[in-house]
Amino acid sequence: MPLFDYHCTACAADFERLVRASDTPTCPHCGSTALDKRVSPLAPAGKIEAIRLAHRRVADRQGLFNHYSPSERARLLKGKTV
Repeated sequence: MPLFDYHCTACAADFERLVRASDTPTCPHCGSTALDKRVSPLAPAGKIEAIRLAHRRVADRQGLFNHYSPSERARLLKGKTV
């Protein structure tokens, strides 16, 4: 499912939603289906790697990397501060 940004023409709210091709999105604020699809902004240059590492640290704290060997975990989480 792709993630789309929307602007509600009824209440002027901006939001994003995961939308299946068969679903019609509605505004979470007013319930309207009168929406304009927007282009999603990209992460600023230089921030993508920091965002990726932050998500990996969260996954590591939640135990989601437990099936990796210690050397693989070290490689995946390089740059991790303890």
